[in-house]
Amino acid sequence: MQERVLAHFQQSIELKQACEALVPDIVAASELMVASLLADGKILSCGNGGSAADAQHFSGELLGRFEMERPGLPAVALTTDSSTLTALSNDYGYEDVFAKQVRALGQAGDVLLAISTSGNSKNVLRAIGMAQSRGMTVVALTGGDGGRISAALRPADIEICVPSPRTCRVQEVHILIIHCICDLIDAGLLGG
Repeated sequence: MQERVLAHFQQSIELKQACEALVPDIVAASELMVASLLADGKILSCGNGGSAADAQHFSGELLGRFEMERPGLPAVALTTDSSTLTALSNDYGYEDVFAKQVRALGQAGDVLLAISTSGNSKNVLRAIGMAQSRGMTVVALTGGDGGRISAALRPADIEICVPSPRTCRVQEVHILIIHCICDLIDAGLLGG
């Protein structure tokens, strides 16, 4: 059993080291978000399952604080309102649960953080399409080969794709990326 646990640690370490190549995209994503926030924009986030938890975690770090004291930043996790989620799912279908919210809340200059470990989540794809139609920019956290999300992004959008087929490993790197982005947002806004 100990060898099995050690294997998990080793696989996580190796993937994180391989992901050092993603640093320029992580920096670009944070710069995009800082620019939006400085222009009175907001950041919407969405995902399913563990990615929903990551979207909520990211939003919480911005609304509260990451590691530096600062005023709260405008961020909305589209995964948190159970009444809205169930009403939209019931009335329009689960594929539109995020797109409907992006249509109502998103404006030109805002950013959508779209999280999908497979890159193939239909409701995240529809949210991306809606965000693009609203003049928003998309930062996509994906895994594997990026799936259909990779093909749906425009040149102005940013994809940060973790090159692993294992959901648990992708999620581990996604949370590290989210923490990096939170740190860079604080540094960009506060000069830290």
